[in-house]
Amino acid sequence: MNRPRHPTREVPLGKLVVGGRHPIWVQSLTVSKTAETETAKAEIRKMLDAGCEIVRVAVFDVADSQGLGALKKFLGPVPLVADIHFNYKFALTAIEQGVDKVRLNPGNIAGLAGRFDGVGSERVKIVAEKAKARGIPMRVGVNSGSVEKDLLEKYGWATSDAMVESAIRHCEFLEGVGFRDIIVSIKSTNMEFCIGAYEKFAAKTDFPLHVGITEAGLPGYGTIKSAIGIGALLRQGIGDTVRVSLTGDKALEIQAAFDILKATGRRVREPEIIACPACGRIAIDLEKVVGEVKERVKDVKAPLKISVLGCAVNGPGEAAEADIGIAGERGQGMLFRKGEFLRRVKECEMVDELEKEVRKLAAEMGARGI
Repeated sequence: MNRPRHPTREVPLGKLVVGGRHPIWVQSLTVSKTAETETAKAEIRKMLDAGCEIVRVAVFDVADSQGLGALKKFLGPVPLVADIHFNYKFALTAIEQGVDKVRLNPGNIAGLAGRFDGVGSERVKIVAEKAKARGIPMRVGVNSGSVEKDLLEKYGWATSDAMVESAIRHCEFLEGVGFRDIIVSIKSTNMEFCIGAYEKFAAKTDFPLHVGITEAGLPGYGTIKSAIGIGALLRQGIGDTVRVSLTGDKALEIQAAFDILKATGRRVREPEIIACPACGRIAIDLEKVVGEVKERVKDVKAPLKISVLGCAVNGPGEAAEADIGIAGERGQGMLFRKGEFLRRVKECEMVDELEKEVRKLAAEMGARGI
C-alpha cells in the first residue's frame, strides 16, 4: 500500500501550485536550442500535445536567455522554466523575460569553489532577490556530477549523503537571504544513491521535490529504470513533480511519466487497461480486442480500471475485480461492472459493449466529481 504524500510546503508556479495536496505535475526539457524560437516552439507544441504540464528549456548563452520572452508568450498559462548553469546573469535575464521558474544549480555557478561562500554565494543571492521581487520560485537542482569539491572530499564520492548535504546547504542559504519558494531535485544516474538521497532529504525538510532518475537512457531500459526509481519514491509519498529523462522522443518520456503515476496510483487521469498475457487457453483474439479498446477510450478522462481477459479460467474472477471487465469464452464474452455480471456478448460486439459501459460509468463518475 502507498504511504501518504510526504507533507511539503506549497510553492506557486505560474497558474499551478507545486506541493501540498496538489497534483503531481509532469514536466519535460526541450532539445532545441532556445534561441531558435520557431524550432523550439514546434518542439514545445509536440510536448504539449503529449500532455506536458511544465516546460523546461536550456539557457546556455545570451541568445538563449533573450529568446525566453517569445517562448513564454507562446506557452501562455503553461509554466516555463529556465535551466541555468554557470552564468548567473542568464538567470537575471530569464526573470526579466517573464519565465515562471528558474532552475539553478548553485554548485556550478561561476566563482563557487568548493564551499558556498564568497562571490558565488553573492551571485546566487542576487538571483534570489530578483526572483522574490518578481514572485517566481527557484529549483535547487543538485546532480551527482556537480557536487561541490569539499563534499566530494568529505564523502569520497557523490553519494546520497553528499548530495543531501549539498541540497540542504543551498536551501539554507536561500532561506537565510529571505527566499522560501524553493523546489528541490537531487538526481543521480546511480538509482540507489538517487533514491537514498530523496528519502534522506524528505525526512529532514518540507521542500517540494521534483523527482527523476537522471540520464536514464534510451526508451526501453531507460523507461524501466525510471519506473523502478521514480515508482519507489512515489509509493513512499515522495515527489511533487516528475520527469522521465529519456534519450529520444519527448512524447515517450511524457507518456512514461503519466504511466508511472497511474501505475503507482498517485495520479490517475485516464483509464487503466488490464489485460492477461497470451497463453493457450485464450478463447478470443485478445490482442486485437485490447488494441481496439485502447483506441476507443483514449479520450475518456476518468480514473477507472478496464479489464480485458482472454479465457474462462481466471478471467471471470479477475474481470469482476475491475470497474468494467470482460472475460472471453469461445467466441463470446462475459461483461462485468463493479463485480456484478451484466450479460454475455458476442466476440464481434465485445468492444462496442465494453466501450458503452465505460462511457456510461465515466459519465456517472464525472457527475459525482470524481
